[in-house]
Amino acid sequence: MNSSSQPVRPPISACIITFNEADRIGDCLASLAFCDEVVVVDSYSTDATVAIAEAAGARVLQRPFEGFRSQKQFAIEQARHDWVLCLDADERVSDVLHKSIEAARDSGFGDAGGYRFARLSDYFGRFLRHGNAYPDRVLRLFDRRRGGWRGKREVHEAASVDGPVRTLAGDLIHYPYRSLEQQLGKTQRYARMMAEHDFARGKRATLAKLVLSPAWRFWRGYLLRGGFLDGWHGLVYAYVRANYVRQKTIMLWLLQNQQPVVTPSSTPSDTGQER
Repeated sequence: MNSSSQPVRPPISACIITFNEADRIGDCLASLAFCDEVVVVDSYSTDATVAIAEAAGARVLQRPFEGFRSQKQFAIEQARHDWVLCLDADERVSDVLHKSIEAARDSGFGDAGGYRFARLSDYFGRFLRHGNAYPDRVLRLFDRRRGGWRGKREVHEAASVDGPVRTLAGDLIHYPYRSLEQQLGKTQRYARMMAEHDFARGKRATLAKLVLSPAWRFWRGYLLRGGFLDGWHGLVYAYVRANYVRQKTIMLWLLQNQQPVVTPSSTPSDTGQER
């Protein structure tokens, strides 16, 4: 505390990783105007991502993409401040969440090691507020001295900290898909990456999982968690997410039976960074 016994208001570094996000990075950066600096780690975009980020005042660093987790960990290590707020280019801080962050910062962040908040995703014109899609709470604001993007899993990465994690009001607005084709391609890439990760850790698929796991994912999200309340958007989302589980389990089954899941002549577009 300072001489007047008021909490010190810590500065915040916003950290973003990008690859060809020219159509989305501007809105993301605009929602982070309250941060004391913005660090963008770019994987050599071929569009205007870097120019847009630099014009908005971000500090842009170039780094080859080796995985989502390692890229994000590198980003927070380059930040000038210890409190970091991590976003993807397809995310924006809502007004309510902004106010919650500022209130927590005014208190010096108390004893918290980090803060989580809900993520609200747009799905082809409708925000999904039920099912497996919401509230989808994520830990994105934290003291890097007490944690970070730890572990070995490079996909479905998650930050963790040592110490209390508090929950803030407000949503992180998420625009994850430009089209259904992009979503299907993304889920297939993620399924392969997760299958390879699970196989390396000794996890194995069974015939029962091949049949039951996708069905359980669908019914849990669509019925038990109320995904049907989101109309046809919730139905399509539940089907696509169940298909992700099906793809991941099939790929794991193939790997444990010494069968290829990708062709040997994979091109950069097959394995590149795309959110």
